[in-house]
Amino acid sequence: MKDNTITPDPTYKTYLLSNEWHSVIIGFFIGIFMITIYFWMASGFINLLIHLYHSYPDNWTHEAENMIKDTVVILASFELIRVFQSYLLIGRVKVTFILDVALVVLIGELISLWYVENDANEVLLNIFVIASLIAFRIITTKFSPD
Repeated sequence: MKDNTITPDPTYKTYLLSNEWHSVIIGFFIGIFMITIYFWMASGFINLLIHLYHSYPDNWTHEAENMIKDTVVILASFELIRVFQSYLLIGRVKVTFILDVALVVLIGELISLWYVENDANEVLLNIFVIASLIAFRIITTKFSPD
């Protein structure tokens, strides 16, 4: 019996760089992004402490809003670092990690709507999007191939 499968020519390349160089370059750029995010988180933490210092006796309500926004940005940065680390470790990004980042950012937006007079439709739309992302997160966790 004759095998009719076609084997590709191993010398044929469809990419400019080898897989090793491609991995090194991507790892280098993701490392730069991670270092940048670490500095961004450090500056956010320092900014949070400055807001805490200036808010003590007088302007607590306005500064509390800024501190909550800074904290949510720092949490979103942690989730983004987690996405980059998963890419470096397993070579792909899990959908659940991306949904986590989106959830943290949108929950931060919902918290910021608390301090501003907004239309009820905008708040309901934001809650609907967050609820949809939570449902997607549950589905992707339950039916994950891992």
